[in-house]
Amino acid sequence: MNRASRSHFLIQPRRHLALFAAAAGLFFALSSLCAQQPKPTEYQVKATYLYNFGRFVQWPPEASAFTSDFFSICVLGQHPLSAILEAALAGETIDGKSVVARRISAPREASICRILFISASEDDQLQEILAAAGKAAVLTVSDMPRFTQRGGMIQFTREGNRIRFSVNLTNAEDGGLTLSSELLKVAISVRRNAQPGG
Repeated sequence: MNRASRSHFLIQPRRHLALFAAAAGLFFALSSLCAQQPKPTEYQVKATYLYNFGRFVQWPPEASAFTSDFFSICVLGQHPLSAILEAALAGETIDGKSVVARRISAPREASICRILFISASEDDQLQEILAAAGKAAVLTVSDMPRFTQRGGMIQFTREGNRIRFSVNLTNAEDGGLTLSSELLKVAISVRRNAQPGG
């Protein structure tokens, strides 16, 4: 994907969403994006989301990846998103740090990531992955079913022909992360886990 194509998927949404502008800003920006030619793929839209998540989450300063010179968005498992991310994020920055796409092969490598996309191919070891990510204050994202009910933070879902996302705020807060209210407004659902004995 050349620089002009990357601009189509990353800079254009940024221009329309400056700070996820209105609650529906991201929704309408991506709807408009999907109406343009050539039509972006599901994975290009997800790559755009992952980049924007990074701009609206606060990590605890003690997080191991916080001191890195890079802002790493990682993919664990077999997923087409790996190749898309590498091309789409080249030359991008968040908080003055170069954004890099990384493919990791084991849960223990999660500590190098700010954001970790977990492929459905890793379903069998999901709890191990989430435990490792939780220790490292990593934002966990996936498109596997019931991800946010099983301990994940953000789950991609399909609504008609659009890619949307839902959030489990309890899981994010338990991981030490603070999600912007503007990000939460754009989610199709924001849930909290039931309190024990509640």
